[in-house]
Amino acid sequence: MTDTYKFLLPENRIPRAWYNIAADLPAPPPPVLHPGTGKPIGPDDLAAIFPMELIKQEVATEREIEIPEPVREIYKLWRPAPLHRAVRLERALDTPARIFYKYEGVSPAGSHKPNTAVAQAFYNREAGIRKLATETGAGQWGSSLAFAGSIFGLEVKVYMVKVSYNQKPYRRALMETYGATCIPSPSMETAAGRAVLAQNPDSNGSLGIAISEAVEIAAQNPDTNYALGSVLNHVALHQTVIGLEAIEQMEMAGFWPDVVIGCAGGGSNFAGIAFPFLGLKLREGKDVRVLAVEPAACPTLTRGSYAYDFGDTAHLTPLMKMHTLGSSFMPPGFHAGGLRYHGMSPLVSHAKELGLIEAKAVHQNPCFEAGLLFARSEGIVPAPESTHAVRAAVDEALAAKAEGKPRTILFNLSGHGHFDMQAYTDYLSGKLEDRDYDAAALQASLDALPQVAAE
Repeated sequence: MTDTYKFLLPENRIPRAWYNIAADLPAPPPPVLHPGTGKPIGPDDLAAIFPMELIKQEVATEREIEIPEPVREIYKLWRPAPLHRAVRLERALDTPARIFYKYEGVSPAGSHKPNTAVAQAFYNREAGIRKLATETGAGQWGSSLAFAGSIFGLEVKVYMVKVSYNQKPYRRALMETYGATCIPSPSMETAAGRAVLAQNPDSNGSLGIAISEAVEIAAQNPDTNYALGSVLNHVALHQTVIGLEAIEQMEMAGFWPDVVIGCAGGGSNFAGIAFPFLGLKLREGKDVRVLAVEPAACPTLTRGSYAYDFGDTAHLTPLMKMHTLGSSFMPPGFHAGGLRYHGMSPLVSHAKELGLIEAKAVHQNPCFEAGLLFARSEGIVPAPESTHAVRAAVDEALAAKAEGKPRTILFNLSGHGHFDMQAYTDYLSGKLEDRDYDAAALQASLDALPQVAAE
């Protein structure tokens, strides 16, 4: 039994620089390509929708990138986030494993997403931008950018995937409370949305479609930029405050993790917890397993192809080499809306190809089973996305029990589920279905991947 449940850092230990894993990878990641020319894109190709400082971060190779002081000042509202020892969960499982979790639900928006939302809003304001357009799945990212927009005086328009828009009215209300406008996607506001609705008026939407709508709005309006909540290199960069703090907190606890776990949809919270630990492994040989956990209904890392693909459905984005299910893939509707994305972060995908990380896919019922166990032992109701990490942590702890050997487990509890209680209601009433993707539709989507000469 341990006397310490929480490991806390003072505000002066908020990281002063983000960690860029590109500096330590044994091979550089493939370039992002212009879809028209097939050549690597340059800054001018992105300047219509991103401020130059974020474009520089997207291609940066230095190991550390300084966090601007105004961003660190806002981080003080919730950072450093606590590291918890899950003592009561360990007892419930009767495991010799030591389970730790980094809790990002303490942020104003209730998840890890403000780590990058605040940074992106700051850089856009400094560049003279007054409006931001974005997408959101479960609403965590939309809530976070709405919060950041309110801090820096920016107008924010959020295209929310329709299935989540209907499932989560209070996420919508939170965005509107922060001053943002929330539109169900696909919508009639954009050519991309109208094209989808013409084919399927009852479309549930997807992150790929919502991205298309937001990018279209940003590209057509010079006073508006686009902000993305996951996938891109600069987003993964900003999230590394999670792992940088966790390394220091694990040292306080006196343990080094045998395995680091994060749920994975676009890859941002996973990169945030995992990349700083991988950096120590690459630089200093500190051994650690790293595990990404994704939904079985949208299994990008475990079933997708590693190929160049568009980041959106309407093909308005550059081509990125990543694990993908194809930009036309439409995942079934399930409660972890933040993980319903056809592609995976190019940096996370590259790390997978290099053999630096593992991946597994799980169905939603076992995830909610673990989420309920966690809530009843630790008191925190995890977001549906985060239950994927909880499930994997529980499985690792049970494996340690079966082996009769101790194991130190660290996972990222990326957000709370206070706006997702309908999902728990469905689980408790036996209405939650383990939905699988349409194999034929997936194959058709993969068959339509763009042909790139560089491959």
